[in-house]
Amino acid sequence: MTPFNSLALLCVTLVLFGNATMLKAVKQVFLSSGLQTPQFTTPEKQPQDYEVRTYEAAKWVSTTVNGTSLDESRRTGFRRLFKYIQGDNADKVKVEMTAPVTCRVDPGDGPACETRFTVSFFVPEEHRDAPPSPSDSDVFVEPRDSFTAYVRTYGGFSNETLARGELLQLAESLRRDGVPFAERPYYVAGYDSPFKLVNRRNEVWLVHQKEPTDT
Repeated sequence: MTPFNSLALLCVTLVLFGNATMLKAVKQVFLSSGLQTPQFTTPEKQPQDYEVRTYEAAKWVSTTVNGTSLDESRRTGFRRLFKYIQGDNADKVKVEMTAPVTCRVDPGDGPACETRFTVSFFVPEEHRDAPPSPSDSDVFVEPRDSFTAYVRTYGGFSNETLARGELLQLAESLRRDGVPFAERPYYVAGYDSPFKLVNRRNEVWLVHQKEPTDT
């Protein structure tokens, strides 16, 4: 069934049997709306072609995949984490989907070496203090300290080639502005269900490189 046919079927269902819970689920799947996101602050004045965000400390549920393909590794990681939020955890509870899905990329040394991809879902507010323990040994809860990221946003259906091009443009902008940043690791972030066809939102992040005087 195509996304268009699936959407039509759900719309008919909503008309006949609609309720608030079902409407929320449809919005989340097809419109990527109503999803909790991590909190961050921004400076009053932003650069023209990227954004500066300082994320608050938060917990994420993560899984690591070693491989050579960003796209395939993200799919593998997503499947593991989706099982976790669907109840494959020690408490057998469902956890709401959040955004974005991030992928930390730690490139391997050399052209043929494996890269370490860490795919993560933000833990929503209601589970912040005590996230359900994962049942899968490949899934873990990861506390992240506050950090500053430089973010470039782009649309469409992202893939490894597009993400790499956007990352190179972001790095060029930061060098132009004399901004200290770490070239690795970097992050790729996505906000949308594959069923969402328009107004899609993707990001690449480079992290602030702390100077010796930074705390």
